[in-house]
Amino acid sequence: MSRTIALEPENVPAESKPTLDAFTKSIGFTPNMMASFAQSPIAFNAWATLLGSLSKALDVRTRDSIGLAVSEVNGCNYCLTVHSYTAEHMAKLSADDIILARKGHASDAKRDAAVQFARKVIEARGHLGEADLKAVRDVGYTDANIIEIVALVAMYSLTNFFNNVFDPERDFPAVAPAGSV
Repeated sequence: MSRTIALEPENVPAESKPTLDAFTKSIGFTPNMMASFAQSPIAFNAWATLLGSLSKALDVRTRDSIGLAVSEVNGCNYCLTVHSYTAEHMAKLSADDIILARKGHASDAKRDAAVQFARKVIEARGHLGEADLKAVRDVGYTDANIIEIVALVAMYSLTNFFNNVFDPERDFPAVAPAGSV
């Protein structure tokens, strides 16, 4: 059961309304997480700005794979449902690739290095060694790309933590635990 109420459109703070309306128009409905997050215009609009900026980082398959890996580590069932859906329908990842991403891997070597690196960042709270940086650089990622991976980990962790704290009602199909598939 949700620990916060998803706001009805007429109850959203005025400062959050333009951002929430833009998401609703783009997605076709208002996800419960966003309707809940919109209660704080400061946090909601900051997250939306970060999301918009990072949507230009890397490629969609890599971004979704990182989102899946981070959400798996953080145990965020809401985000796992969202990222599984978008990975399948928008990034066109196969079911096997989605499970691989949740386990911190990818079938493509370059994406695999990014996803492994992202998973290490979240698991080790950023305390990585030179070998970890070398592995991601060796497949062609620049330091700017590595910064983007770290920023994606932080952004996905923000929504993971929000959803783990407030547990909004899920509005995407449930997914099985990665270990049971």
